[in-house]
Amino acid sequence: MFDRLRRDVRVVLERDPAARSALEVLLSYPGVHAQAFHRFAHRLWNAGWLTSARFVSHVSRFLTGIEIHPAARLGPGLFIDHGMGVVIGETAEIGENVTLLQGVTLGGTSLKREKRHPTLGNNVVVGAGAKIIGGFTIGDGSRIGAGSVVVREVPPNSVVVGVPGRVTYRDGQRVTGEIDLNQTDLPDPVAKAIEQLIERLRRLEAEVEELRKAAKEEEVQ
Repeated sequence: MFDRLRRDVRVVLERDPAARSALEVLLSYPGVHAQAFHRFAHRLWNAGWLTSARFVSHVSRFLTGIEIHPAARLGPGLFIDHGMGVVIGETAEIGENVTLLQGVTLGGTSLKREKRHPTLGNNVVVGAGAKIIGGFTIGDGSRIGAGSVVVREVPPNSVVVGVPGRVTYRDGQRVTGEIDLNQTDLPDPVAKAIEQLIERLRRLEAEVEELRKAAKEEEVQ
């Protein structure tokens, strides 16, 4: 338990430049507190104490603003930054070294008791306010842009932006598998398509103008 807590603190110090000491992280980071509560609730859930596990989860939600179902599986190295409004559903699974920003939802789409929440691979970064809805997988090393709504599977090392989320690549290439918290240079596929249409329109207008000039010259002759 203490080894995991030390790793939680180390993860925050590595990924949050605002964190200045281990004591500060222990006392004032709700993401660390929520994971500690979840480990206790998860053990109760696996032991068959379902109501007690849900109550511990409820207390954690009240104190931290982060709601994690006690049956959810969280991998080591998870960093929940700020955390207010984060929701992690019952059948959600999170790999190693994942980063979730505030307002993220790992939600379900089915009323059946089945795998209905997403699985996040290793080194995934999910931007603020993003919603990942459904029982599919987000591949290793992928980044989900802030405010995106993802409703289908995402291959490894991809960038997803938009509503609904669209798989794109940064600068035309796949991103690397390392942790990348940059949320300011994510590509916009809609804007790119519009730019291409505008450029095509300019070329067509130039061609039409050349044809007009040629036609006038023929009339003069």
